[in-house]
Amino acid sequence: MVTTSASASYSLGQLVRYMLRLGTFGFGGPVALAGYMRRDLVEQRGWISESDYKEGLALAQLAPGPLAAQLAIYLGYVHYRILGATLVGFAFVLPSFLMVVALGWAYAHFGGLSWMQAVFYGVGAAVVGIIAMSAYKLTTKTVGKDKLLWVIYLTLAIVTFVTESEIAWLFIAGGLIGWLWRAPPKWLHKGGINAVAAASLPAASGIVAGIDWPQLTQIGVFFMKAGAFVFGSGLAIVPFLYGGVVTEHQWLNDKQFVDAVAVAMITPGPVVITVGFIGYLVAGFPGALVAALGTFLPCYLFTVIPAPYFKKYGRLPGVKAFVDGITAAAVGAITGSVIVIAKRSIIDVPTLIVALVTIVLLWRFKKLQEPVIVTAAALLGLVVYPLIHSNAI
Repeated sequence: MVTTSASASYSLGQLVRYMLRLGTFGFGGPVALAGYMRRDLVEQRGWISESDYKEGLALAQLAPGPLAAQLAIYLGYVHYRILGATLVGFAFVLPSFLMVVALGWAYAHFGGLSWMQAVFYGVGAAVVGIIAMSAYKLTTKTVGKDKLLWVIYLTLAIVTFVTESEIAWLFIAGGLIGWLWRAPPKWLHKGGINAVAAASLPAASGIVAGIDWPQLTQIGVFFMKAGAFVFGSGLAIVPFLYGGVVTEHQWLNDKQFVDAVAVAMITPGPVVITVGFIGYLVAGFPGALVAALGTFLPCYLFTVIPAPYFKKYGRLPGVKAFVDGITAAAVGAITGSVIVIAKRSIIDVPTLIVALVTIVLLWRFKKLQEPVIVTAAALLGLVVYPLIHSNAI
């Protein structure tokens, strides 16, 4: 079981202040943020033990949710249980949420200005390159040479590309295939499998989508569903969001969606926080708040609920096989979404060059941080876009 607050060498207030600061200045993506937590809390301060950190990281990788946010929540739980997890998670996400809401306000009020169009002209192309490299790294790390995972991965990549939408039950199907193939339960050999529930998932999804919810409720339900399937990386939410926000509900157009992903790249904290920007564009501040709460609530619950039992059950072969299957499906969906988004963002030769240069830079310089590339792409857009725009006129 997790240790109690009596053995903590720090106060809850100290940990909350640390997470608030990390959420404000923590650039570099989920892996970098997890690395900062280890350096600061395990090695330098000694607040968290190495074993507790590793267990939190393992749980964050196994369960759905943005890795860095889930790890922060778990570290808050280690000594201060539910209160610690709640306050730490809130402190970690709040700074980036406020930033994307502020950017959403500026975008909504000044989005028609030529300078902002020029910025996102360059940034949108860079985002394609960033997501493409992230998809490549995730593929090599999570799929590797595993033939079963490659089948799941390619299936989701193709389906996402063809349908340009999220199909949530296919993620579950990927997990079930991995579980039943790699670590089948004993009752399976006795013919006890029941496929009725799995077969009804697509139908149930269609029924929920067809209900005429009030807008805020509809936003909350959609983002809770999306937040429950953020496996493998925060970028796993991109294909879900595209399918729901652009294709199904038509809350945003293609350009606005790519701009929303770009906003997540230039702000600290988890990539998933782009939901706040999207929610603001759809329904103002209430929309941003509901979208963020809906997305992070599953992440919070998937951390706090299994935390006391993770040491006992987290390494079971069936659990690992199920998560491996879902992760392969999520990475496949990310790969498919790269192609979908590229079709909207790569509109001419300069944007193609920006995307390709972004990929080359990230490939060549492993420690190059994404906000640096995004900033350079924004400056390039300010120079190039007016020239092309004036020529078009």
